[in-house]
Amino acid sequence: MAVSPAKARKRAENPSQTRAKGQETAERVRKAALKRFAASGYAAVSMREIAADVGVQPGALYNHFPTKQDILKDLMLSHMADLLAAWENAGFPDGTDPLERFVRFHIRYHLERADEVFISYMELRNLEPENFALVEAERQRYESILTGILDRGAREGRYSIEDPKVATRAIIAMLTGIPSWYREGGSLSERDIENLYLTMVRKTVAPHSQDISKEGRVT
Repeated sequence: MAVSPAKARKRAENPSQTRAKGQETAERVRKAALKRFAASGYAAVSMREIAADVGVQPGALYNHFPTKQDILKDLMLSHMADLLAAWENAGFPDGTDPLERFVRFHIRYHLERADEVFISYMELRNLEPENFALVEAERQRYESILTGILDRGAREGRYSIEDPKVATRAIIAMLTGIPSWYREGGSLSERDIENLYLTMVRKTVAPHSQDISKEGRVT
């Protein structure tokens, strides 16, 4: 019985080639889904649309991601894994203040990944409970880095913070909002943004040097 050219090529491929092609396709699916989710929102995107962007039949997607939910979970977990790895390998001069290191790192990393940031925060509500728990655990790992910095600073008297965990969430929320409004080529450079936000963060946690009267006046 004659063998079709497509089947012949498939038989000729070794397992490593097959895996490489599968990984390449999966990565194309991730990129297409990332773009679609960021532009239209997770709920409005179909697997058929993602398949069309990748250039494959819808059924081919299920070889890599059984459901659209699996794509969303993969995107979020990959984002957190990359974020944590980047933090471990971030290069800063020796002696850099830990809080400055965190603020500058967070801004630099997230400004280059506006779509990932948007999805990782705005689409949390669309994660199924089990997947939400997985992503939330990774988010807490990252948040614990800043919480540790703030906690140590408070114990050493450098910061005035009632609850380091609450302060962590407030600071990260403020920093993560930058990609939603910042545009390259505007009046502020990325370095300007870093300096401005670092000053705000430092003022937020600085020991109180002024008292506010009951009427609201600074004394």
